[in-house]
Amino acid sequence: MARWTETWLTGIGSDGSEAPPRWPGEKLGLPESGVGSVAGGFRRFAGFLADLVAASLITALFLRPDFGDVEVMRSFNSAAVLVWIALTVPAAAFFGFTPGMALAGIRVARLDGGVMVGLWRAVVRCALTVLVIPAAVRNVDNRGWHDRATGTVVVRMR
Repeated sequence: MARWTETWLTGIGSDGSEAPPRWPGEKLGLPESGVGSVAGGFRRFAGFLADLVAASLITALFLRPDFGDVEVMRSFNSAAVLVWIALTVPAAAFFGFTPGMALAGIRVARLDGGVMVGLWRAVVRCALTVLVIPAAVRNVDNRGWHDRATGTVVVRMR
């Protein structure tokens, strides 16, 4: 006989049918380790940081940062975010990885098996990453809200 909470409250059942995965990506059909496995948080953060540094360096070619002037730094940071978006969206849409992701050995893959991430997925992923929290909060498969919203997962390339 089922408990009354099982009629409206889902979760891990007594039969183990909703058992947690043994590794990130298991329920997605991805390997436990190596090429094609779900990328860990360190690799993802390293790729993101490399992209931010690249965007800042490109921005510095056109705008001079002045750490003592709040208004100048506000303009510089706003421009750097726009450069980061311009760097990230086309690269992720057409190649599946940004320059920073390539350095970290990771790429974005579609869960439906599609070859390219595509423009709308790249735009949504980028917009949610700018908001920080959707990208930082991850589930058991190491997928942030931006991955879940677009049906993507970040996997290892090497």
